[in-house]
Amino acid sequence: MNAEQRKTWNEDHKRLTAMILIPREHKEAVVLLLRQHALLYEGYGDADGSADYGELILKGTREEELRHYPVKSPDTRNSIIWHLWHSARVEDITMNMLVAGTGQVLDKSGMLQSLNIPFSHSGNEMTEAEMAKLSAEISIEGLLAYRRAVGRRTQEIIASLEPGQFRHKVDAGRIMAIREQGAVTERSDWLAEYWSGKTIGGLMLMPATRHNFVHLNKALRIKSKLQRRR
Repeated sequence: MNAEQRKTWNEDHKRLTAMILIPREHKEAVVLLLRQHALLYEGYGDADGSADYGELILKGTREEELRHYPVKSPDTRNSIIWHLWHSARVEDITMNMLVAGTGQVLDKSGMLQSLNIPFSHSGNEMTEAEMAKLSAEISIEGLLAYRRAVGRRTQEIIASLEPGQFRHKVDAGRIMAIREQGAVTERSDWLAEYWSGKTIGGLMLMPATRHNFVHLNKALRIKSKLQRRR
């Protein structure tokens, strides 16, 4: 996804924001939402892969660049690989636990083990030591498999929604469940509070699409900065 494609993505996201809560616009909103989400994921973009933002981040990036921590950047200290993991975790939690009311992709057999890290929360409010451990130890292969699985599952959830459902508020019991299951930590309970005020449509706009886009933007800037040093 080049600069022009990112500009188009932003423009389409504004259009999606204007229509997503209008039931009569449901069909068009779903089509646009599926595409907006797909363009962020490896294997889900255009047929030639040219518009795929996730693929652009990974292509030509050395492992040491993916894991580099801390990063000296105005808007983040976190590694590229943390941004990919965190955005996938937040999407998994919100789409599955809050929207669909199901278990997370992370809960599937062997998925957490394949990541090779002890962290199963959203990744917010991590200490520097935790950030360094994740950046150094996470399995890149496991992360990519997890991210793809989260993306596929979100596409299924979006396609299953009926007209009017985007207007539904997040169920309070589901917010309680993410706290009980440790999907958010005590330090990051503000995030559960933030999600509790959202509609299903709001969660689709942020985090399912916009949150991913923001973190991929940061990851791309980190990549560009590190590669200028080569």
